[in-house]
Parts: sequence; C-alpha cells; structure tokens
Amino acid sequence: MTTDRLDEVLDAAYDCLTRYGVRRTTMDDIATRMGVSRSAVYQYVRSKDDAFRQLAARLHTQALRRAREAATAEDTSSAHRIHGVLAAKLGLVLQLSGDSPHTAELLDDKARLFGGICSTFTIDLRHLLIALFTEAGTSAAIEPAQAADICLALVTGLESVPDARRLLGPATDALLPGLLSRSGYGVV
Repeated sequence: MTTDRLDEVLDAAYDCLTRYGVRRTTMDDIATRMGVSRSAVYQYVRSKDDAFRQLAARLHTQALRRAREAATAEDTSSAHRIHGVLAAKLGLVLQLSGDSPHTAELLDDKARLFGGICSTFTIDLRHLLIALFTEAGTSAAIEPAQAADICLALVTGLESVPDARRLLGPATDALLPGLLSRSGYGVV
C-alpha cells in the first residue's frame, strides 16, 4: 500500500467529513472526491469506518508528534515545553472544531470509531506532561500526575472559549508558577 495514495484517500475522506459528517459519507463520496472508482478506494481501506479511523489516527499522530517535539525541545524552559505540549492538543481541537461542525466528531473519546484513538492521545499527552513535571520538579503540594491533569483540564476548558489560542499563553503563565518548583519555571 503506497502511503501517498492512502493519504489521498484520507484527504478525500476528510473533505467528505467536512461536508456530510461520518454517517452521511459513503465510499462512493470518497471515490468521487478522489476521481476514482469505489473499488480503487477499497485497495487502501477496508470500509468507510476504516477510512475515518485511519484519518483520526493520522490527525492525532501528527498532533502527538508536535507535542513530543515541544516536550523535547532543547535550550528552552520547562514552562515553554509544557506550553508547547498543551498548544499541540489545543491546536488539534481548534483545527477540527473550526473546519466544520462535522470534523469535531473525530475528537469524541466516547465515539465507537474514534474513542480509543482519542483516549490514547490524551493518555500519551498526560505521560509527556508527567515526564516534564517530574524533570522540572513540582511545588511541594502537588504530584507530577496531578499537575499534568490540571494542565489538561486547562486546555479542555479553553477549547470552547473564543480566542483560545491567544489565551493559552496567559493561562499557562498564570498556572505554571503554582505547579512548578521555582527552578522549573521559566518564561513561556
């Protein structure tokens, strides 16, 4: 299976998702969007559900890669790296909720098709944050896992706020000094 052709299938599935949603999209819609026959699409995905699962996995994997890059950035403060991880999560949510009312379906951690992908993504982000807080040190009153959970709750709260991208910086600037030990905090 060539990656380029699979990417074309997933791109077509995303375009159909923005227009029709998961339920109303058909394999014929995806094939038409690609300009190929339905049987050609079946060479790369087993079903419409498989196409949407792979699409959700691709988008979450890309966001997780951005989060890992932020977490491992050298010559930057722990606060800046934590902010980068949170920005990767918020960026995914804002992209998917902004492209179409239907694309937000890919974020539903209770959905039959995407739930496992969404849950695993959040767990992976939590592990990244725990590692960052463990490395930087947390204030005496809080454990690294608790600090990670608080940060994820912050981003979840921002997801529905207008101008969330702009507010992430001030929100993390306000939150992180209370979570990080003095030596772990630096300017975001």
